[in-house]
Amino acid sequence: MNRKVIRREKYIQQIKPFIGKDIIKVITGQRRVGKSYFLLMVSEEIRKKYPDANFIFINKELHEFENIRTYTDLLQFVKSKSKKDTTNFLFIDEVQEIENFEKALRELILRENFDVYVTGSNSRILSGDLATLLSGRYIEIKIFSLTYPEFLKFHNIDPGRESLNLYLKYGGMPYLKNLELSDEVVFDYLKSIYNSIILRDVVERRNIRNVHFLNTLVNYVGDNIGNPLSAKKISDFLNSQRIKMSVVSIMNYLKFLEDAYFIHRVKRLDLHGKKIFEINDKFYFEDVGIRNALLGFGIENIGGIIENIVFKHLLSEGYRVFVGKIGDREIDFVAEKGGERVYIQVCYMLSDERVWKREFGNLLQIKDNYRKVVVSLDPIQFDSYKGIQHRRLEEFLMEF
Repeated sequence: MNRKVIRREKYIQQIKPFIGKDIIKVITGQRRVGKSYFLLMVSEEIRKKYPDANFIFINKELHEFENIRTYTDLLQFVKSKSKKDTTNFLFIDEVQEIENFEKALRELILRENFDVYVTGSNSRILSGDLATLLSGRYIEIKIFSLTYPEFLKFHNIDPGRESLNLYLKYGGMPYLKNLELSDEVVFDYLKSIYNSIILRDVVERRNIRNVHFLNTLVNYVGDNIGNPLSAKKISDFLNSQRIKMSVVSIMNYLKFLEDAYFIHRVKRLDLHGKKIFEINDKFYFEDVGIRNALLGFGIENIGGIIENIVFKHLLSEGYRVFVGKIGDREIDFVAEKGGERVYIQVCYMLSDERVWKREFGNLLQIKDNYRKVVVSLDPIQFDSYKGIQHRRLEEFLMEF
């Protein structure tokens, strides 16, 4: 089995300017998206520049580091492994498992011969005490599951409809490169990741007792990708299923899933008034493969899956993403980066005039000169229509 680590170059380029600087590098993302591999890539990069450096690795998912439970344990361990006459590069995987870890990081960053890198699978590591104690002393690198071009590289396959279908179905978890790409094998593996995320990053961390409701909520979100959701709407649906859960509890559970980087919330933006709405957000999965492992993959949900894929691609490329609202019409994505904006409509197929008018017509309501694109799974690419581009999904993911 090939266990070779494949470089994810864009993340290396993000972190390079901060190597050797007295600022903590915090690498965040859902479990199993490749944060540990990224630390390995970073260490290889460091060895090129600092061949005599001392490396200290702590992986809280390994039994040998079980005794490092508090920040004092962490400081004692680091002290026993550090050297005074060289730079100590400290790598801590899943740092949130160490109680009050931020106190140790604050002390270590004040030492001149320490360079610190940590990973975390819960967004709360960047809130509260860490933000207070280390304000201005850390940067965040967000790691996502594989984009389509990365998927091709990891699996050593060529672009095409067959490989695109594999990506739509199985998603972009990096370890899949070591597995047979079959439903039985892949979905079993992805379900195990789901159980790990739910158990360790949601249930245990939040002391949740109603695990059945949590799983029901995940399934509901997975069935409604691309649809505006509110806690009230979810509560009404659950009541119809004779499941009683308060609106406040639903809001909390959704936030817990967000904190674990399992789902992403997308706000709606009024393109006329520039107002961000506080209700009817949309939710997308970090990895559609996990969604498909739980709920199945078929033509009946392909539109939402494509939309999820486009959203995640934009996020991975560094865009801030909103859902646009213009009058009574909706723009699937308003993506912003570097002072530029692009409007994107996503659909399964431009199958008839009604669909064509809806997708292109919505974009025609926007009167500014920013780029406007319709993305679909059509096998052929259509000409631009009144300045609005059409891109096949594969082309969009490879070039955008």
